Amino acid sequence: MAVTFSDLHAAEGLKALEAHLAGKTYISGDVISKDDIKVFAAVPTKPGAEFPNAARWYDTIAAATASRFPGKAAGVSASAPAAAAPAAESAMDVDDDDDLDLFGDETEEDKAAAAERAAAKPAKKKESGKSSVLMDIKPWDDETDMKKLEESVRSVQMEGLTWGASKLVAVGYGIKKLQIMMTIIDDLVSVDTLVEEVLQEPPHNEYIQSCDIVAFNKI
Repeated sequence: MAVTFSDLHAAEGLKALEAHLAGKTYISGDVISKDDIKVFAAVPTKPGAEFPNAARWYDTIAAATASRFPGKAAGVSASAPAAAAPAAESAMDVDDDDDLDLFGDETEEDKAAAAERAAAKPAKKKESGKSSVLMDIKPWDDETDMKKLEESVRSVQMEGLTWGASKLVAVGYGIKKLQIMMTIIDDLVSVDTLVEEVLQEPPHNEYIQSCDIVAFNKI
């Protein structure tokens, strides 16, 4: 049955999406589909904390699309051209012969004053970036308790690390792997360290055979 979403740029639209995603990882079925891509394109930014299901889904799709489109986005926005019309009309009303000089020559005194003001400003603290990471975690065999494996993974707590949505994916021969999302603060969490020095070390390696990074997307 077809599902219709509208006004996904507004709270009312996101409420409908939030309700639809309750207990689900994707819009339709158990794997990513064109439905997810269509809805993702209609959501302008990641939903806020008041929409946890929608925010989790947004991170999952963002990570999946990042691996398929690795090029760095410059950022594009679109707006209605009509909005610029009043400004253009106002500009046409300005008298070309107006004697007011808005862009006069800058004097040496002006340059010196500007330099002093710039020097007096406190240095702007660089904000640490965040990344969304999709990871595959494989068990030793088909007898590994996957519930305990996931509990072991989620028991890892460190500053700057937030675990997200997860699901079990069949690998073959009765074996399933855990696919899990996580959000990290880049300056605080090293994915290599998390995998090599934590998840693949005791006691977690009792359940975990290997870890693979499926997608790594800057937020």
